[in-house]
Amino acid sequence: MASFDIVSRVDLQEVDNAVNMTRKAMLTRFDFRESKTEITLDKKEKKIHVLTEDEMKMRAVQDTLVEHLVRRKVDVKCLEPKESQMASQGMIRKEFAIKEGVDADTARTIVKLIKDQKLKVQAAIQENQVRVSGKKIDDLQAVIQAVRGAKLAIPLQFINMVR
Repeated sequence: MASFDIVSRVDLQEVDNAVNMTRKAMLTRFDFRESKTEITLDKKEKKIHVLTEDEMKMRAVQDTLVEHLVRRKVDVKCLEPKESQMASQGMIRKEFAIKEGVDADTARTIVKLIKDQKLKVQAAIQENQVRVSGKKIDDLQAVIQAVRGAKLAIPLQFINMVR
């Protein structure tokens, strides 16, 4: 019986590369000269911290970060921005959480979408992923196309295809 898993994973090394490229871009920009702008990645907590002087610079850092994430082929749906907060000495702090794993509500939505296809496949929720199994590879490929076509709030990958 053939099967595959639907997961949501983020390559933290690519996120780290994008953060470093954003940091380098901020050093070379004219509007960031002599400004106190910091961007850091906490790999353990899976959070990106940005500290800057005003909202205009915050938007510029955020746009540059998104641009570099897209270049590194990291889906920006994985970022969950938090509200900006005032920090010490008039600085603004913003945090971006990196979401991984398929949450229970999204998993149920995926299973319902698969069942609505009326194909001879089974979908099972396993922790933070959805396993889809069936006899025909064509049915599994139809499921992949249907899930890709659905507008879901998280980036999805299809892994462990077993024939």
